Amino acid sequence: MTLRFGVVGTGAIGREHINRITNKLSGGKIVAVTDVNHESATQTVETYQLDAVVYPDDKALIADPNVDAVLVTSWGPAHEETVVAAVEAGKYVFCEKPLATTGEGCLRIVEAEMKQGKKLVQVGFMRRYDTGYAQLKQAIDNHVIGQPLMIHAAHRNPEVGENYTTDMAVVDTLIHEIDVLHWLVEDDYKSVQVVFPRKTQFAHDKLHDPQLFIIETQSGIVIDVEVFVNCKYGYDIQCEVIGEEGIAKLPEFPSIVLRKDEKLSTGILNDWKYRFMDAYNIEIQDFIDSVTKKGEPQGPTSWDGYIAAVTSDACVKAQQTGEKELIELQERPDFYSEKKTQTV
Repeated sequence: MTLRFGVVGTGAIGREHINRITNKLSGGKIVAVTDVNHESATQTVETYQLDAVVYPDDKALIADPNVDAVLVTSWGPAHEETVVAAVEAGKYVFCEKPLATTGEGCLRIVEAEMKQGKKLVQVGFMRRYDTGYAQLKQAIDNHVIGQPLMIHAAHRNPEVGENYTTDMAVVDTLIHEIDVLHWLVEDDYKSVQVVFPRKTQFAHDKLHDPQLFIIETQSGIVIDVEVFVNCKYGYDIQCEVIGEEGIAKLPEFPSIVLRKDEKLSTGILNDWKYRFMDAYNIEIQDFIDSVTKKGEPQGPTSWDGYIAAVTSDACVKAQQTGEKELIELQERPDFYSEKKTQTV
């Protein structure tokens, strides 16, 4: 079976996924596209030589009986309406983060999906498909280091533009740690506090950088995540889990060891796309395979999107108040209780 995709949003990430499905992966085909910029959608079809219909809007695309799955890569605030419409039409959905911009919006998607009686939605948290994080997950699940006690993590970018503001450190950057760390320890978050260290000279007036997020889980695991988006030296993702019997650390991204000019060195990436390129490929391939062979996506669910949204809101509030803020989630429905662990 070929999974026929309709793509909503033909910007950078939309085009990357279109290229991925068309030229790199198996079992999927792009049959429809739409974008608020009609010219962008038309150019995308021409660039990738797609046999696809260009629709004026997402509603028309979703109504196409030839579309099995909707790939949502549009502007974040538009996601909720598109996803709800697709789910109500019984279509599978792969939605890049955020699933919705509020917890309430995510719950509307959850309710629509539950009415359909089966899981239809996967959220694009690609780190779960990274081989390094998969190894960490395996070590934790197999109790190699005993019960986790603490996690030290860092998300560093070489630099960001003038449009990047303090809250974006949460909604655009920390959001990935919010999901993947919750997945690693399978423990809901309880509270968050934000500390602002001395500000780097490279941060503009509307940005506090770096930031330190201190998150506590329901079982008492303490997580600290450094977000430093003007670190200058490269794109660097770190994660270290401290357990009762040992420590498990995310492996460094592979790089040759260079001996030159009286120095021993390895390279560091400066672009996030290269760091998680394989994870993106594995993620979309898993979505295609799960839908066509098992009838349901196996990746991050609508409920995971809800957890990320509520936690994100609490983190932004903690930025503003300087206080420890509670992360209050509704009770998880039985519909989402089945444990799903990705394999890579």
